[in-house]
Amino acid sequence: MRSAYVRRLVVSAAAATALLLTGCSVEEGQASGAPTEAAEREETTAPPDDGEGEGDDVAEESEEPAEQVVLDFGDESDLVRELQARLEQLGHFAARPTGYYGDVTVGAVSDYQRAAGFEVSGTVFESTWAALTGATAAPTEEQLYPPQQVMGYGDNSDQVRELQARLKQLGHFADNPTGYYGDVTAAAVRAYQEAAGIEATGTVFEPTWDALRAETTTPTRDETHPPLEVPEVEPAQGLDERCLEGRVLCISKTSNTMAWVVDGEVRMTVDVRFGAEETPTREGVFDVYWKSRNHHSTLYDSPMPYAMFFDGGQAVHYSEDFAANGYNGASHGCVNVRDEAAIAELFDAVNEGDRVVVYW
Repeated sequence: MRSAYVRRLVVSAAAATALLLTGCSVEEGQASGAPTEAAEREETTAPPDDGEGEGDDVAEESEEPAEQVVLDFGDESDLVRELQARLEQLGHFAARPTGYYGDVTVGAVSDYQRAAGFEVSGTVFESTWAALTGATAAPTEEQLYPPQQVMGYGDNSDQVRELQARLKQLGHFADNPTGYYGDVTAAAVRAYQEAAGIEATGTVFEPTWDALRAETTTPTRDETHPPLEVPEVEPAQGLDERCLEGRVLCISKTSNTMAWVVDGEVRMTVDVRFGAEETPTREGVFDVYWKSRNHHSTLYDSPMPYAMFFDGGQAVHYSEDFAANGYNGASHGCVNVRDEAAIAELFDAVNEGDRVVVYW
């Protein structure tokens, strides 16, 4: 009650001064220095003290109203799909629009807000939405609902074999189907797309796949898995002397052969190919330090079945491309084997720690 008490003293002093100036005496029944009727009214109507002391006399600052949220995490609607398409126009959303506001969309909104100079929240407020719509065009139907990818680079499946066989029917794929979607398949898809008047991306989206199937017949088993003529390999002759003791994968770059030699006896010989000039297979004496039956290269995003690693990322392994295309291609430094049955048998026979000798 500090404020009321101060006001009471001020008013009482003022009242006493007024009496002295007018010469009026104190009315009967009213003690000298008692508050006047006006002062009592002032005290009665004074605002209650809230216990904060002098802070009562300071006006509270007014707060601006909170900005309206347009879209936020967990929303699912056509407006979210439009948001994603507009963010994609500016390079902030790399995925296919889904209409669901999840973690990917939160990240894309945050990136846009950071680039546009807004407070980064990952939530679309009115100001964010207004700036985004002002900086982008209304999305087209194709941007809102882009065609679904059916197959693309790095895929390895029977469906890719079917794709390659269908492309071969139209003269766009000259090799035997391998099931692996690599550079050769991507180039064949682009060639077909150009001939069919479809945007040439090298990737099979729904329109490409629908058009290709309409122009071709369902491939037979022989078309998807043509019989391979694996030439008989002459037993290795004149082995390097380093291959004559112990258990050795003896690999000759001169004869393009690999012999499995145990204590000087050749148990198996297969033909092999090596790395290109830019990625040569290294020569020397090594040990098999790791075996991986169903290995897939993370560096080149390609399958490496029956891989037996002997020097860094270089390994002996089966290659479908070698089986289909022979010496028209090359590896990235590995020793490719094209006889799958032979390499599968060899994989079980070779132990980690067995020697590998690569020589000319």
